[in-house]
Formats: sequence, structure tokens, C-alpha cells
Amino acid sequence: MFYIGCHLSSSNGFLAMGETALSIGATTFQFFTRNPRGSKAKTIDPADAAAFRALWAEKGYGVVVAHAPYTINPCSKDERTREFALQTLADDLQRMEYIPGNLYNFHPGSHTGQGVETGIAQIAETLNAILTPEQHTTVLLETMAGKGSEIGGRFEELREILNRVTLTDKMGVCLDTCHVSDGGYDIAGDLDGVLTTFDKVIGLHRLKALHVNDSLNPVGAHKDRHARIGEGYLGKEAFGRIINHPALQGLPFVLETPNELPGYAAEIALLKEMKR
Repeated sequence: MFYIGCHLSSSNGFLAMGETALSIGATTFQFFTRNPRGSKAKTIDPADAAAFRALWAEKGYGVVVAHAPYTINPCSKDERTREFALQTLADDLQRMEYIPGNLYNFHPGSHTGQGVETGIAQIAETLNAILTPEQHTTVLLETMAGKGSEIGGRFEELREILNRVTLTDKMGVCLDTCHVSDGGYDIAGDLDGVLTTFDKVIGLHRLKALHVNDSLNPVGAHKDRHARIGEGYLGKEAFGRIINHPALQGLPFVLETPNELPGYAAEIALLKEMKR
């Protein structure tokens, strides 16, 4: 099955997200675990979570992706900021047990002047503090555009974080097409080459999800400005190659393009038409 979806609001609960996804032709989706610019998390209704699990099992659809809030930074030079990140990530992983077997994605963070090596060490330290053998969620490091002091703009940085995590079987990577392109990897012009590099550095077995976004900027811009499919520098044809690449089959593809639901529905339909 082709698992394609978009980012949905979690304000009305899991079942509402599942029903909304179905209404626009999606077979997966992504949601923020809490306010993306804040810290407050909505109380989870166990009955709602159970109803969603039943719906998704009935449809036979793929894993869904939760996204951590943008406010967390486990490699900040500020100790309180790092502690907030640790507490938020740990709480989110407990909450994810209501819908076990899914994915939890986060931005590795920005080292805020401490240097890449220190940032990597602090991210790994946080992960080692929150991951447990009992959890049923795979935690994903997202590929980043490399703007400012971001960690994750190079595959080698993600590899180094993974090397330092003890419960490495609980970890994976989410590849963002806009971020990767902005980071300097020509995913539109040399998809095979980028995936070969990814495999050599990280391992394709670590790739668990993709964010499918066009970019308002050319390769290597380090800007992170998403565009609708076919309206940026990657171009529509590149996404046909991405969704049909043999190495990427069976993975959830999640749209984070600047859209409302009708726009997402149109892009989902477009990508389905391109699927061979």
C-alpha cells in the first residue's frame, strides 16, 4: 500500500484525525503531540485512542507520525532549555503508548554556539535518558536544512548521534525532502546518489518516514522554506521519482506543504496519480 498523508490538527483527538485523513484520501498522517510553539499537552482520552486504533486496524493503514513541538532544544547552551526538552520528550513517549507501534519525530536541535560535537553529545545524552526497553514507539531524528547552528544538516551528524544512543533499536530517521535539498544534497537531480550516500553513512534500514515538501530555495541554500509540490526548486517530476523509488516503498510519506485540507487533498491525489 502507498502510505501518503499530511499534517493534521490533533485538537479534536486521534479518532477525528483518522476520520479527517480518510476524508481527504490519506492513508497516514502526522500530528503535533502538543502546541508546536508551547508546552501544554491535551489530556488523552483512552476511549478515543482505542477507537482510532480500531479504525486504523480495520483500514489496514500504515504507521502514523507524531511530531515534537518546535520549542524543544536538547542541545541548547541553556541548561533549563535542555531540561525542558528532556521532560517534554519523555512525557510525549509515555503518551505515545496510547497508540503503540507508531513513530515520534523531532528536530535534533541547535547547539547555540557550543559547537557541533557538544550538541551531538547533549542530544545523545537526552535520548539515553528517555528511551526505555519497554516503549513501543520508534523515535526519529529529522534531517535538517543546516541553517544557523542546527544539528542534522549533514547525514554524518545524525550518524554520530545514533552511534552514541544505547537503545539504538528504538531509533530511526525521517528524511525531509526540502531540508535535505537545502542542506546540500541534490535529491531532485541525483536521488540515487543521495540515497546511496544516506545508506553508506546512516543505513537505509534506519529510514522510517519521509516529509514530502518542495523547497522555495535552491540546493544548498540552508533556508528551510517549504513549498507546495511542483511549486519549488525540486519540481513535480522529482516527487514522482521519490515516491516510486524501490528503496522507499512501504514508508509513510507526509506532506508538510503550506496548505489547508483542500490543498492537501489535491496533493495527495496528485501523488497517487504519479504512483506506479
